[in-house]
Amino acid sequence: MSLSETNRSTPSSEFQENLEILRQIYFFSGLPLETLKIFAYLCTREKFKPGEHIFRQDEDDGQAFYIVNGKARLERKESGEAVEIRICDAGEFLGGLTLLGETGRLFSLKSVTETTCLVLNREKFTKTMEQFPSLLMKICKAVSQSIDSWERRFLAEQGDQCGECTER
Repeated sequence: MSLSETNRSTPSSEFQENLEILRQIYFFSGLPLETLKIFAYLCTREKFKPGEHIFRQDEDDGQAFYIVNGKARLERKESGEAVEIRICDAGEFLGGLTLLGETGRLFSLKSVTETTCLVLNREKFTKTMEQFPSLLMKICKAVSQSIDSWERRFLAEQGDQCGECTER
Protein backbone atom coordinates (compact mmCIF):
# COMPACT_ATOMS: atom_id res chain seq x y z
CA MET A 1 0.00 0.00 0.00
CA SER A 2 1.38 3.41 -0.98
CA LEU A 3 1.59 6.35 1.40
CA SER A 4 -1.20 8.18 -0.45
CA GLU A 5 -3.46 5.12 -0.14
CA THR A 6 -2.72 4.96 3.58
CA ASN A 7 -3.60 8.65 4.01
CA ARG A 8 -6.90 8.20 2.19
CA SER A 9 -7.92 5.29 4.39
CA THR A 10 -6.99 7.10 7.62
CA PRO A 11 -9.93 9.10 9.00
CA SER A 12 -9.39 12.85 8.98
CA SER A 13 -9.19 14.69 12.27
CA GLU A 14 -12.33 16.02 13.92
CA PHE A 15 -11.01 19.54 13.34
CA GLN A 16 -10.71 18.89 9.59
CA GLU A 17 -14.20 17.36 9.50
CA ASN A 18 -15.59 20.38 11.38
CA LEU A 19 -13.90 22.71 8.91
CA GLU A 20 -15.37 20.87 5.92
CA ILE A 21 -18.83 20.97 7.49
CA LEU A 22 -18.63 24.72 8.19
CA ARG A 23 -17.53 25.40 4.62
CA GLN A 24 -20.79 23.85 3.39
CA ILE A 25 -23.17 25.72 5.72
CA TYR A 26 -24.80 28.80 4.16
CA PHE A 27 -24.38 30.79 7.38
CA PHE A 28 -20.58 30.60 7.19
CA SER A 29 -20.27 30.57 3.38
CA GLY A 30 -18.89 34.10 3.02
CA LEU A 31 -16.21 33.80 5.68
CA PRO A 32 -12.51 33.45 4.91
CA LEU A 33 -10.77 30.16 5.62
CA GLU A 34 -8.84 31.52 8.61
CA THR A 35 -12.05 32.49 10.39
CA LEU A 36 -13.65 29.15 9.54
CA LYS A 37 -10.65 27.42 11.10
CA ILE A 38 -11.26 29.30 14.36
CA PHE A 39 -14.91 28.25 14.39
CA ALA A 40 -13.96 24.66 13.51
CA TYR A 41 -11.71 24.63 16.55
CA LEU A 42 -14.36 26.17 18.82
CA CYS A 43 -17.16 23.78 17.82
CA THR A 44 -17.94 20.81 20.02
CA ARG A 45 -19.65 17.54 19.21
CA GLU A 46 -22.54 16.37 21.32
CA LYS A 47 -24.30 13.02 21.20
CA PHE A 48 -28.00 12.62 21.91
CA LYS A 49 -29.89 9.42 22.66
CA PRO A 50 -33.25 8.65 21.05
CA GLY A 51 -35.97 10.71 22.71
CA GLU A 52 -33.53 13.25 24.15
CA HIS A 53 -34.16 16.95 23.47
CA ILE A 54 -31.44 18.73 21.52
CA PHE A 55 -33.20 22.03 22.20
CA ARG A 56 -36.60 23.07 23.51
CA GLN A 57 -39.24 25.47 22.28
CA ASP A 58 -39.15 28.97 23.87
CA GLU A 59 -35.68 28.46 25.42
CA ASP A 60 -32.70 30.60 24.47
CA ASP A 61 -29.69 28.31 24.77
CA GLY A 62 -27.60 30.40 22.35
CA GLN A 63 -26.44 27.39 20.34
CA ALA A 64 -26.51 26.45 16.67
CA PHE A 65 -26.58 22.78 15.66
CA TYR A 66 -25.46 20.88 12.59
CA ILE A 67 -26.65 17.28 12.48
CA VAL A 68 -23.55 15.20 11.71
CA ASN A 69 -25.43 11.91 11.83
CA GLY A 70 -28.76 10.59 12.98
CA LYS A 71 -32.31 11.88 12.75
CA ALA A 72 -34.23 14.37 14.88
CA ARG A 73 -37.86 15.48 14.99
CA LEU A 74 -38.65 19.16 14.76
CA GLU A 75 -41.85 19.78 16.71
CA ARG A 76 -43.94 22.61 18.03
CA LYS A 77 -46.09 22.48 21.12
CA GLU A 78 -49.56 23.86 20.50
CA SER A 79 -52.33 23.67 23.09
CA GLY A 80 -50.07 21.52 25.25
CA GLU A 81 -49.52 18.88 22.57
CA ALA A 82 -46.36 18.39 20.48
CA VAL A 83 -47.05 18.52 16.73
CA GLU A 84 -44.40 17.14 14.39
CA ILE A 85 -43.22 19.66 11.82
CA ARG A 86 -40.74 17.42 10.02
CA ILE A 87 -37.83 15.02 10.43
CA CYS A 88 -34.35 16.55 10.20
CA ASP A 89 -31.53 14.44 8.78
CA ALA A 90 -27.76 14.52 8.76
CA GLY A 91 -26.52 17.59 6.95
CA GLU A 92 -29.06 20.05 8.37
CA PHE A 93 -28.08 23.26 10.16
CA LEU A 94 -30.48 24.66 12.75
CA GLY A 95 -30.41 27.69 15.01
CA GLY A 96 -27.98 29.97 13.20
CA LEU A 97 -29.93 33.08 14.18
CA THR A 98 -29.37 32.29 17.87
CA LEU A 99 -25.69 33.05 17.29
CA LEU A 100 -26.58 36.61 16.31
CA GLY A 101 -28.68 37.50 19.34
CA GLU A 102 -31.02 36.42 22.08
CA THR A 103 -34.08 34.65 20.74
CA GLY A 104 -36.42 31.98 22.03
CA ARG A 105 -36.75 28.83 19.97
CA LEU A 106 -39.88 28.55 17.85
CA PHE A 107 -39.64 24.75 17.91
CA SER A 108 -38.18 21.85 19.84
CA LEU A 109 -35.75 19.37 18.33
CA LYS A 110 -35.82 15.86 19.71
CA SER A 111 -33.48 13.05 18.70
CA VAL A 112 -35.21 10.12 16.97
CA THR A 113 -32.09 7.96 16.60
CA GLU A 114 -28.67 8.31 18.17
CA THR A 115 -27.69 11.72 16.87
CA THR A 116 -24.39 13.56 16.81
CA CYS A 117 -24.41 17.32 16.40
CA LEU A 118 -21.70 19.85 15.77
CA VAL A 119 -22.45 22.70 18.18
CA LEU A 120 -21.31 26.32 18.25
CA ASN A 121 -22.46 28.63 21.02
CA ARG A 122 -23.21 32.35 20.91
CA GLU A 123 -20.50 33.32 23.38
CA LYS A 124 -17.69 31.76 21.32
CA PHE A 125 -19.20 33.06 18.11
CA THR A 126 -19.49 36.60 19.48
CA LYS A 127 -15.94 36.66 20.85
CA THR A 128 -14.60 35.54 17.49
CA MET A 129 -16.69 38.04 15.55
CA GLU A 130 -15.45 40.85 17.82
CA GLN A 131 -11.98 40.12 16.43
CA PHE A 132 -13.29 40.33 12.84
CA PRO A 133 -16.14 42.90 12.89
CA SER A 134 -16.04 43.44 9.14
CA LEU A 135 -17.13 39.83 8.58
CA LEU A 136 -20.50 40.31 10.24
CA MET A 137 -21.89 41.83 7.04
CA LYS A 138 -20.93 38.65 5.14
CA ILE A 139 -22.93 36.59 7.61
CA CYS A 140 -25.88 38.97 7.38
CA LYS A 141 -25.76 38.69 3.60
CA ALA A 142 -25.76 34.87 3.77
CA VAL A 143 -28.67 34.87 6.23
CA SER A 144 -30.60 37.37 4.11
CA GLN A 145 -30.12 35.24 0.99
CA SER A 146 -31.24 32.14 2.87
CA ILE A 147 -34.41 33.84 4.13
CA ASP A 148 -35.16 35.17 0.64
CA SER A 149 -34.68 31.70 -0.84
CA TRP A 150 -36.97 30.17 1.81
CA GLU A 151 -39.67 32.76 1.18
CA ARG A 152 -39.54 32.17 -2.58
CA ARG A 153 -39.83 28.40 -2.09
CA PHE A 154 -42.70 28.89 0.35
CA LEU A 155 -44.59 31.12 -2.05
CA ALA A 156 -44.00 28.74 -4.95
CA GLU A 157 -45.21 25.75 -2.91
CA GLN A 158 -47.94 27.31 -0.76
CA GLY A 159 -48.77 30.73 -2.14
CA ASP A 160 -51.78 29.65 -4.22
CA GLN A 161 -53.25 27.69 -1.31
CA CYS A 162 -52.83 30.35 1.30
CA GLY A 163 -54.32 33.71 0.38
CA GLU A 164 -53.94 34.99 3.95
CA CYS A 165 -50.24 34.02 3.98
CA THR A 166 -49.38 36.17 0.97
CA GLU A 167 -51.32 39.10 2.42
CA ARG A 168 -49.04 39.02 5.47
